[in-house]
Amino acid sequence: MTDLNSPLLTRAANPFFLGGVVLAGVVVVTLGGEAARSAGFSIEPLFPWLVTTSFLMFFAIFNAVICLLSKDLERYWSRSMLAYMGLALLSGGMAHLVSGYSIGEAATYKWLFVVVTFGYLIFLTIITLMRKIVEFAQREEWTQPRLRKKKRRR
Repeated sequence: MTDLNSPLLTRAANPFFLGGVVLAGVVVVTLGGEAARSAGFSIEPLFPWLVTTSFLMFFAIFNAVICLLSKDLERYWSRSMLAYMGLALLSGGMAHLVSGYSIGEAATYKWLFVVVTFGYLIFLTIITLMRKIVEFAQREEWTQPRLRKKKRRR
């Protein structure tokens, strides 16, 4: 069983740390794809945009789940949004520099960017609402429901 107070899990609960790890993954895979292309493998020119959108989705899923571990939900939410925007801008900028195509020219990936972004917002909202409902339910005092006396029918 994993210790919830481990240093790695504490760092992973920081959206900027997770964003940095994901950005490093984008850099490694994108540069690996470029190295493979220069070695003669046939890799599509929009591969950096594929990597960027894939890693954004990875960030979105893990960040929303890690949101459950956060002690201060509102602070985490705002930091998470900033981390996502920074990751999207930096990884998108890298994809543009490496591929030579702007997001407008990579039409399919433009729509994937939009879908992943809205999916992230919706998923994070659902997770946040679920957590608030559970916290509310835990604060409530659950007692046995009042039993009503049945009226006799004549």
